Amino acid sequence: MSWPGSEDIFLSTSLASYLDKKLLVLLRDGRKLMGILRSFDQFANAVLEGACERVIVGDLYCDLPLGLYVIRGENVVLIGELDLEREELPPQMTRVSPAEIKRAQKAERDATDLKGSMRKRMEFLDMD
Repeated sequence: MSWPGSEDIFLSTSLASYLDKKLLVLLRDGRKLMGILRSFDQFANAVLEGACERVIVGDLYCDLPLGLYVIRGENVVLIGELDLEREELPPQMTRVSPAEIKRAQKAERDATDLKGSMRKRMEFLDMD
């Protein structure tokens, strides 16, 4: 039985195999960042080149450019390589401008706030 060399173990448990590749990084606050991994350290702090934040609201999306971006490792939930051969989003998704996505976010937030405030006002009807 042969054992993997130390290099094989290092690459399978490290971000080294993702260097110079386009990644999707999901952060604890729900943001989704995309960019090319240029550097990382033992704490999973990472540097993305050509980074952008993908904002999705319903069937609308927008990529907000960030440039060179440093991510603190404790905020990372998931890191994955993007397949450059495949389409990233379903065909029904529509790319919009940053101004339009901000309006859509505000409308979504307002609708959520309205539901929450209505729920609070109607709590007295819960007769559990």
